[in-house]
Amino acid sequence: MLGFDTSQATKRTGPRGRIDLPLLLALVALASMGVVMVASSSIAVADSQHIGAFYYLKRHLVFLALGLALAGLALRTELKRLEKHAHVLLMLGIAMLLAVFVPHLGMRINGARRWVNLLVTSFQPVEAVKLILVIYLSSYLVRHRESVERRFLGLFKPLLVASILVLLLLAQPDFGSAMLVIGVTIAMVWLGGARPIFLCLMGLPLMPALAFAATSQSYRMKRLTSFLDPWKDPFNDGFQLTQSLMAIGRGEWTGVGLGSSVLKLSYLPEAHTDFILAVIGEELGLAGIALVLGLFALAVWRGLAMGLKGIESGLPFPGYVACGISLMLALQALVSVGVNLGVLPTKGLTLPLISSGGSSVLLTCAMAGVLLRATFEINRALDARRMAVRQPVAATQEQTA
Repeated sequence: MLGFDTSQATKRTGPRGRIDLPLLLALVALASMGVVMVASSSIAVADSQHIGAFYYLKRHLVFLALGLALAGLALRTELKRLEKHAHVLLMLGIAMLLAVFVPHLGMRINGARRWVNLLVTSFQPVEAVKLILVIYLSSYLVRHRESVERRFLGLFKPLLVASILVLLLLAQPDFGSAMLVIGVTIAMVWLGGARPIFLCLMGLPLMPALAFAATSQSYRMKRLTSFLDPWKDPFNDGFQLTQSLMAIGRGEWTGVGLGSSVLKLSYLPEAHTDFILAVIGEELGLAGIALVLGLFALAVWRGLAMGLKGIESGLPFPGYVACGISLMLALQALVSVGVNLGVLPTKGLTLPLISSGGSSVLLTCAMAGVLLRATFEINRALDARRMAVRQPVAATQEQTA
């Protein structure tokens, strides 16, 4: 564990709290690996666009620095403030998702309206909504845990909120993020004690709607069919996946060497964002992919472990926040890895902390900061309890002596 001094500490001898050190090291390692791989995978892309070979690397470093500042701010913010304003944050998140449809404010890129024009840069609201959703669900589970555990209608409000977010995301369209919202919502209410039968009954009406959404657009059907057999049309619908599989296949066990990827040279689309894992597989081999998966596994394990410890110790909000953010990172990483390996259809989700990006890097760092803050508060409360037990024992021993 790592000591962390805060302005809230009133006594140097009191409980000071500690950030979970293995979690911090895993997150830092992922971000550091991201810088190296963005540099390696983006040079050819930037050079072909005549914007300077290191354009995407510089951009990534700028947003990473801003993200670290946000993470630092999150580390200094008591979680009870976020809990207090959970409803306001939710309304803000919905407003941001609606903003992408406002003329001249929302931006359409590659047929999708997922970005808000901020003049100097663009912002993808769904990245902030991911964190807001976790905060709102954590607050709801703290206030209505008994209702969630015992009543069917106790699940109605969180699932209604998730449904509204999903509808707004599908309208953009952003099918990948919509699935992420559904997955995290179901996982968190189940963690909050919801009965599986209630979740099944609530989820049944959604299945036809999701099936319709997945098959209603021709491009989604093409993604599904190309995922099932990418080699059937390797130069059109299956191009992304076949190039990704060839890149990973070239890497074999230890890779062709850092910076030596061939597929990133205008063959592999989105080499520095959605398909950065394929570049890792080609340059660092199976060993590199195993390292990435191991770091994500360590971060998610520590986050879930601390979250469960907080819930069991009577600190439900920090506990739910830690579990929710860990689940969000885990599911997004799994989807990104699955897409690169051909296990899942293309979703357009980046690999957290590793892929090049703007708002995705910024808000992932913010989520990491809130997650670390949750571990700090859980450890601080546990230290306070241990001190409360030790003091009477010490006083008794002094009186006996």
